[in-house]
Amino acid sequence: MRTAADAEADGRPPLLVLDTLTGFLDRHGLGQGAIEATPIGEGHSNVTYLLRRGEREMVLRRPPRPPLPPSAHDVLREARLLRALQDTPARVPIVLAVCDDETVIGSPFYVMELIEGDVIVSDIPSPLDTPSERRRIAEELIDALVEIHAVDWRAVGLEGFGKPTGYLERQLRRFGGLWELNRTREIPTVERVGAWLAENMPESGPATIVHGDFRLGNTIFAAGAPARLTGVLDWEMATIGDPLADVGYLCMMWTERGDPEKGLREALGAVTRREGFPTREELIALYEQRSGRSMRDLRWYTTLAVWKSVVFMEGNYKRAVAGTTDDPYLKTFGDGVIELARQAELIAYGD
Repeated sequence: MRTAADAEADGRPPLLVLDTLTGFLDRHGLGQGAIEATPIGEGHSNVTYLLRRGEREMVLRRPPRPPLPPSAHDVLREARLLRALQDTPARVPIVLAVCDDETVIGSPFYVMELIEGDVIVSDIPSPLDTPSERRRIAEELIDALVEIHAVDWRAVGLEGFGKPTGYLERQLRRFGGLWELNRTREIPTVERVGAWLAENMPESGPATIVHGDFRLGNTIFAAGAPARLTGVLDWEMATIGDPLADVGYLCMMWTERGDPEKGLREALGAVTRREGFPTREELIALYEQRSGRSMRDLRWYTTLAVWKSVVFMEGNYKRAVAGTTDDPYLKTFGDGVIELARQAELIAYGD
């Protein structure tokens, strides 16, 4: 939308109001002239735009249109974390400006640097599409995760960002509550898996920063070989907690030969079944070796990751059905939620 009046005429809350955004960018010295805004990314939660202004390119992150579950899509919290990680080995984009004034574009938002490179989801750039480079992609991914988990979160000012104890209990409580808010129909499998998680919850080790959505498709690799991971994106789920939750989530999104060619894992991680990529077991061994952290049975953590994805998918499906999102992909989540819930049950109880 160009102006607030345009937004009112549309009948829905705006995602961008360019006139007021222009003034904000001027005050922060971010480019000159008219703004060209283009939606980018594979994400279907927070909204991400590439902004071009003169010769300056940058990225804007904001929440989706309301209604939103309590505490979800908190971009100000995400920006705080990125700024805290700026001078650590963690590979994060630089935050250029943060706005908590909802009158500017209709919601809080932040602007960050554009990291040039490739996001690997369904295709691998040709210079990296060899067995040796695929192996290096996986090693870079694990190294980036180990770096995140090694950050002294207290030393970088993240005291209070999340509670270092009780993380797994809070995850079950939070996502159980979100399910009650998000669900559009009765799916008993979701309740059964939630009960299994509560009954079989492991004891966590020392707390670290947890990304919460760590997978290949949420990273950027520099152009050309050798494979170099230059940025980890989409930090909205980050907190302080059990690092094995990230490893379990990564395994959920990692395909290998022999996996069924359907479902969320296939949609977001099919490329990793190609020759050169390690298996999930080898991926876990890499993490154990490079982190020095003793691994336990990851079945519980992988089940948690799938169950949480069910809750998120149902919330996105609910927004699509209600017409509060322009993303047509979310309308396809109806059957996908049921299939994913079945997969969670199979992991939990054995297949």
